[in-house]
Amino acid sequence: MNKQVLLQDRRRRARNRVRSTISGTSKRPRLNVSISLVNVTAQLIDDTKGVTLLSATSIGKKEMHGKNLTEKAHLVAELIAKDAKTKKISEVVFDRGPRSYHGRVQAFAETARKNGLKF
Repeated sequence: MNKQVLLQDRRRRARNRVRSTISGTSKRPRLNVSISLVNVTAQLIDDTKGVTLLSATSIGKKEMHGKNLTEKAHLVAELIAKDAKTKKISEVVFDRGPRSYHGRVQAFAETARKNGLKF
């Protein structure tokens, strides 16, 4: 098999392994973080209804220009935590996706905790 196909398959299996153990509700939505090579995206998802409650991203934001991914992760975590407070959401289930809890994902989680979200 192609190396790219093997990598995609490994990521898919890791994502499914994490998602099999967690699920978001309207009282405690799932906080999904996605980090690409350039941008950081976060969503609060209610899995019972299949609805995205909130989202925050680094795409197209002027304050994100010229920052590295760790700094973008901090800023997106602050945005999603601030928006969650306005919707009176304080507890979430953290979904790291296929990534390990290290580096940028850890920076995102710690900043979200500092800004009032409870995992």
